[in-house]
Amino acid sequence: MTANVWMLWPSREALSRMGVHRARRALAGAGRTFAVGILLATTFIDSDLHGWGVAGAVLGVLVGGLGFWGFWRVTLEHRLLPSLALFVLLFAIAAVAEGAGLRIPALVVWCACAVSAMERLPLAAALPASAVALGTYAAVNNDAWLTTLATTAGLALAGYVLRLDAEARGSAQRLLAQERAARAAEAESAALAERARIAREIHDVLAHSLSAQLVHLEAARLMIERGAERDQILERVVAARGMAREGLAETRQALSALRGEMSPLEEFLSELVADTAGADVTVTGERRLLPAEASQAVRRVAQEALTNVRKHAPGAKILIRLDYGEHEVMLNVRDSGAPPGEFTHSGAGYGLLGMRERAELLGGSLEAGPYEEGFMVTLKVPA
Repeated sequence: MTANVWMLWPSREALSRMGVHRARRALAGAGRTFAVGILLATTFIDSDLHGWGVAGAVLGVLVGGLGFWGFWRVTLEHRLLPSLALFVLLFAIAAVAEGAGLRIPALVVWCACAVSAMERLPLAAALPASAVALGTYAAVNNDAWLTTLATTAGLALAGYVLRLDAEARGSAQRLLAQERAARAAEAESAALAERARIAREIHDVLAHSLSAQLVHLEAARLMIERGAERDQILERVVAARGMAREGLAETRQALSALRGEMSPLEEFLSELVADTAGADVTVTGERRLLPAEASQAVRRVAQEALTNVRKHAPGAKILIRLDYGEHEVMLNVRDSGAPPGEFTHSGAGYGLLGMRERAELLGGSLEAGPYEEGFMVTLKVPA
């Protein structure tokens, strides 16, 4: 574990300055450019360089600038040997500047090498490199030993602080990237769930509507083949057309519900039984707005149960009860006219099977079966 810490590079997010505000980068760049410009101007004004000496100094500045740029690039790519080679090149440029009498630029380059190595290299390479650069600075500098010691310690500490700051910024960038990825995955999951919900709604509506239409159209076909009366055939065709209209209306209603454009549940149930004689709706508990999936499940089960009663027990008395509990809502649809066991043989349980699967997906339950002299459907969903 300790070896990993010593050989560990600063993260690419930290070395690339990701997350640093553009204004801060511009200000830092302007400050460095101004400082280097003042340093070079002072050096050339105070020095005795002329002719080729000035050209050599300018060339040294260009090579040094390229060296620092290359050091920045190769450390960003975590390449140790090229990084150390460029560090040696910069160190040599400072030594040549010192030999040419340009002490201040040489000292600045050595200090910059020490800070950059401490900030951008693995600690196993950064500590020796910084020690060599700062040791050379201390040996060449002619300030008091206490001042030199404070300067070298401050530079080493500054490089390490810059390293910690870059690592903290890199960690923040990685966390931000992970959060964005998690949000994208969550949004994708929500979109897939929404598509599945829409597909389930449309499937339920079409399965109910098209199957009924098919029955009527098949009956009309058989009547035509048997030479039945025109009025009988027309009755079946009209019934199929009515089923198609109801299916289209239910599809639009389902889409509106999925978009949140649904009427209150109590109002929907009242409208559902408005044309049915002997149907009664009772609502108990504190009325509240339900989640879209729970509300749609209640609506679809009520429609399916009412359709089954009309098909298998026409004229029977229907009692619909909606109960708002503390943690769930319960729908109970009971009729008093269907003989026990008839639904199990008529195929009407297909739609209720789909409703049961829908309820279980929501963490609820659906029970359907004979009750006294009729049939009862009970849905419970969390709300």
